[in-house]
Order: sequence, then structure tokens, then C-alpha cells
Amino acid sequence: MTTRILLATRNPGKLDELRRIVVKRGLSDVRVLGLSDVEEFAEAPETGATFEENAVAKAYDAAKATGLPAIADDSGLSIDALGGMPGVLSARWAGRHGDDEANLRLVLGQLQDVPDERRGGGFVSAAAFVVPDGKEIVVRGEWRGTIIREPRGSNGFGYDPIFVPEGETRTSAELDPAAKDAASHRGKALRSLLPHLQEYAEAG
Repeated sequence: MTTRILLATRNPGKLDELRRIVVKRGLSDVRVLGLSDVEEFAEAPETGATFEENAVAKAYDAAKATGLPAIADDSGLSIDALGGMPGVLSARWAGRHGDDEANLRLVLGQLQDVPDERRGGGFVSAAAFVVPDGKEIVVRGEWRGTIIREPRGSNGFGYDPIFVPEGETRTSAELDPAAKDAASHRGKALRSLLPHLQEYAEAG
């Protein structure tokens, strides 16, 4: 029997990432759906002070509205020289939600005078798995690196083109999907949820 699990996102990159991770784990009886695969429902704004709060709220909303077990993640870029910002505001740092180009350019402008040795930062992802009966699991993944001065690469989204992970010379947007999945903040968080997805599927 196939177990349907909803990933509460409209971001095709995130959806593809979880599907790849599920396939690699061998969970052939788990089918990952996105928000475009279910009836539309009112989505609450992201008002949490932490990635974890936002992830849990999104997953609860999705599970309650659809009756499906739901995963939601909230992720963003934390830059040392900006005191950890843009953080939970990463997707709307320039003022409009989801304007990747404007967000990226604003960050580069804010770091213009910051020397290379102080341009450290990292991606953070909190992922929540909520089932309709109210059980929740929350995990966190981090990916440290450096913020470069000009974008490179086209394989990612968001801030990927200006982030070079530790131990790499390529940006996140220059990595192939398999390499990114293996190292990224979201990949780490989602893989931490896999045993719980497997347990849920086997119990169903």
C-alpha cells in the first residue's frame, strides 16, 4: 500500500529534493505530494521567531487541512557579519516574499565592505513531520560556508549562487543535485526524518 505524505511547499526545488532522498532511501511505498497536488487551503503567514516555529506551524496547518501526514521546512541563510540575519526573514529580506534576485543583491550590498575573512555564514533548515493525530517530530540541519561577492551557478535557488560550502570551491548552485543533497542543510534535516517516515509507512 502506498503511503502519501505531503510536503507543504510550492517550491519545486524542495519537492524534488525530498523525492530524491526518499527514493535513495528505498522507501518505494512512500509517495511525496506537494501543495499543488492537494486542494488549496488557507496558509497562515510565517510569523515564528525561529525556523522550528515556522516549520511546525506550516506542517500542522497542512495536516489539519488535508488529513495527510505533512512535512514542512523553514530554512534560510544566517550570516555572521549580519548578526545571524537574514535568518527567518531570508525569503523576504528585500521586502517581497520569494524575490530571490532582490534578496541576493541586497545581501551582497550589505556585505560589500566586509573582508573575505569575515564573510562566514551558513544555511539552516528546520523540518517538522506532523501526523493528523497531532504527533510531531522536529529536526534541524546546518551547512556552514562562506558568502562570495558575485553569484555563480544555476543549479540552485535562493542564496545558493553566493554560498561556497566549507571544503568546496564551488557554490551550492554549481553542485550537482546528488552532491548537494548529501551535504546541504535541508538534506541533513530531511534525512533525519526518514526513519520516522518509514515507521509511519510501515505502521499504516
